[in-house]
Amino acid sequence: MLYQNLGLKVGLTYDLQSEHLENGETEEEAAEFEHSETIEAVAQVLAGLGFEVDLVGNIFNLVKKLAAAQRWDLVFNIAEGTYGLARESQVPCLLDAYQIPYVFSDAATLCLTHNKSLCKPILMSAGIPTPDFFVAHTIEDLDRCPLNFPLFAKPLAEGSGKGINANSKITDFLQLKKQCLFLWAEFRQPVLLETFLPGAEYTVGIVGTANLAEIIGVMEIQFTQNADHDFYSFVNKVNHKNQVTSRLASDKVSELVGAVALAAWKKLGCRDGGRIDIRMNEEGVPYFLEVNPLAGLRPGYSDLVILSQLKGQSYSELLTAILKSALLRIPSLLVQKGMIPSSCPLTSF
Repeated sequence: MLYQNLGLKVGLTYDLQSEHLENGETEEEAAEFEHSETIEAVAQVLAGLGFEVDLVGNIFNLVKKLAAAQRWDLVFNIAEGTYGLARESQVPCLLDAYQIPYVFSDAATLCLTHNKSLCKPILMSAGIPTPDFFVAHTIEDLDRCPLNFPLFAKPLAEGSGKGINANSKITDFLQLKKQCLFLWAEFRQPVLLETFLPGAEYTVGIVGTANLAEIIGVMEIQFTQNADHDFYSFVNKVNHKNQVTSRLASDKVSELVGAVALAAWKKLGCRDGGRIDIRMNEEGVPYFLEVNPLAGLRPGYSDLVILSQLKGQSYSELLTAILKSALLRIPSLLVQKGMIPSSCPLTSF
């Protein structure tokens, strides 16, 4: 038990998927929220490392506990938030207000990366390839879209394949109009249109922060004959065991993919652990698709977990590496608990 007898109390914040399903949300609407299996697995690892674990739950439970003067040495935050384009930043903002340190990216980064139209220009300014894009708010905007077909359409601020289906690859204006009308009605937010990339798709697992960040591995996402289409849609994600195969990539292409992902991770200020999705263009150049700073951690299901297992890393080892990165941001606690000498260099990021 790595942190046994140190008396460290860790809160676990999350949005439970089953609660949203019970409230009438569809499987797709609740796709980003946590399965109970994830909560149990994370809590078990934390307890096994010697932490005292408090299952806090969602932001409403967090508010009640904070109002009751409950505090934690660290919060393991995997809460997605429940409403708005900046929902992933809600719990971190609250924790920042109470000066409680937490695992994973801060509120500024989560707000930035969740809204893809804010994230992409920053990467473009740094020379990191990402598809050209246009944000459509209304039907009139479609006449002003400067991009050439084929296009790819998805909600501006969603993940887990939400809103991505067989009609997401768009080849003409009529299909563009129809798909945007569907997405506006279904998700009540702007639609992100991107130049479609026809090449292979990868996801890159990363652990660490700033200059200490390193790649766990690069995994190619391959679609089987049972897949509905050749991109990572909601249906393909849900049925990944039948419609998707994943292989570790270790060739020169994977080095290029990893370099783009790591550059994007650092540029966006991501922390501790997560994934970056990459897709190749027709010339074999890797392009940033999106970042997952709160990547899923469901055993046997989530891509980051599958990738780490393919690399021979256990679930406990993955979470331990993520925790070690986060603990470097609270040097006073580490010194106080005797975990490190006061002279040890630490990061403030």
